[in-house]
Amino acid sequence: MKLEFLGAAHEVTGSCHYLQVGGTTLLVDCGMEQGADIYVNQEIPVNAAEIDFVLVTHAHIDHSGLLPLLYSHGFRGKIYATTATTELCNIMLKDSAHIQMFEAEWRNRKAKRAGKPLVEPMYDMEDAMGVLEHFIPCAYGEKITLSEEISIRFIDAGHLLGSSSIEVWANEGEEEVKLVFSGDIGHENKPLIRNPEYIKDADYVIMESTYGNRVHQNPPDYAKELARVCKETFTRGGNLVIPAFSVGRTQEMLYFLRKIKMENLLPEFQDFEVYIDSPLAVEATNIFHKSVEECFDEEAKELVEKGINPIGFPGLKTAISSDESKMINFINKPIVIISASGMCEAGRIRHHLKHNLWRADSTILFVGYQVPGTLGNHLLSGAKEVKLFGETIEVHAKIENLPGISGHADQPHLLEWIKAFEGKPKRVFVVHGDDKVCDHFAQLVELETGIPSVAPYSGDTYDLLTNTCVAQGSREMTQNKKKDTRVVSNVFARLVAAGERLMSVIRKCEGRPNKELGKFADQINSLCDKWEQ
Repeated sequence: MKLEFLGAAHEVTGSCHYLQVGGTTLLVDCGMEQGADIYVNQEIPVNAAEIDFVLVTHAHIDHSGLLPLLYSHGFRGKIYATTATTELCNIMLKDSAHIQMFEAEWRNRKAKRAGKPLVEPMYDMEDAMGVLEHFIPCAYGEKITLSEEISIRFIDAGHLLGSSSIEVWANEGEEEVKLVFSGDIGHENKPLIRNPEYIKDADYVIMESTYGNRVHQNPPDYAKELARVCKETFTRGGNLVIPAFSVGRTQEMLYFLRKIKMENLLPEFQDFEVYIDSPLAVEATNIFHKSVEECFDEEAKELVEKGINPIGFPGLKTAISSDESKMINFINKPIVIISASGMCEAGRIRHHLKHNLWRADSTILFVGYQVPGTLGNHLLSGAKEVKLFGETIEVHAKIENLPGISGHADQPHLLEWIKAFEGKPKRVFVVHGDDKVCDHFAQLVELETGIPSVAPYSGDTYDLLTNTCVAQGSREMTQNKKKDTRVVSNVFARLVAAGERLMSVIRKCEGRPNKELGKFADQINSLCDKWEQ
């Protein structure tokens, strides 16, 4: 029974953990790295076709974004997630595929002009559509048997609509081991969704540490703070641009903007308009409306029961098409623009930054964590100029950060979460945090709880029956690795993966009737004859 850490080990993004229990193999999350890549991540130790299950803690791309790539490499197993996570992944993975294809097309236009080799997208829409067929939606609190060796249960993590911690019961021989994967633990008293639930028992805990070295300030009155920023910006005659994740943070901003309107907190500009410039955010907002009973907290439910839309108000407008998006920048009055991505790494927000960063009358308001290395982090750190679409833009806009609006629990709440375990786990594995934060928080957990704690690196592997590290991964940092300038065709990689999947299928056919095996062999030989010509 082995647990190997692959992604988000001494890094904040790219969550992925590999668990092998007897003959069953599974991944917990399969996320994309965002921002700077600090350590060399290890590959999944088996062919994608040999993975039986994937468990997804929540829909954010750094936890789900490589599922289409896994599918393109031969994965055909089952993916378990909460109902809301399944619905959000349905839009987010398709959106991610669209971005991959668009960026590859854009790079290839430049490559053709420069006479350079063409590139393939990491994955395409066909891969996203294919992997979505393997999702199995699950309810919170329901214990589900995946195989004779694995049972699971999803617990509300309070981070995002549908987010979860996952309890895993692993059975090998006469031994049973219980693991808890925290996922991303939410900050308490967030608008719309419930607080995180606590779990009482586990042998091993794999927990996040995004804010493991931070203490959130006493939460301000967010609506009043947001009204202040709006007033100051509108008085100058500029736009308020809010980079926000399409799922979660956008809906929270709409909740506070509704309060500003309904409580008349901005009497000088009562009729101000708010533009959501993100088709994904519009679709995600519709999913929020459908998830009232499953995910909303009592305050939000009460509003709905009174017939009040908690994230809708007069003056709210949406931009779906690219033409509608472009027209926003020709509006000649102060407005609020909410657009993705939240860290300014891709999407329509970059166009709005191009049109507003140089304006001293505009404000760029950050309302979420900015991973080091991202454009959002550069702006918050005081960058005087940035490059967008090959053009240097001077930064004259006011850059603000609304503290306390975070989807992640801070250090005290993370400690509160781990201290809720009544019986001490054998070990806590600290992941999903900045390099030094992981080590610092692991030491703090051990000091505060007495539970042995460690911050594993990518490739570190533990035998869960003996509670020992049986393999050590790489500590190599990417900046020390010689850059590979080769252009690798993802299509050829898919062909190799298909061949490996074929071998996996062949091995599973051992013991079948000779007639069936002969027919299978003839089909393979016929295919080989065709392509050898």
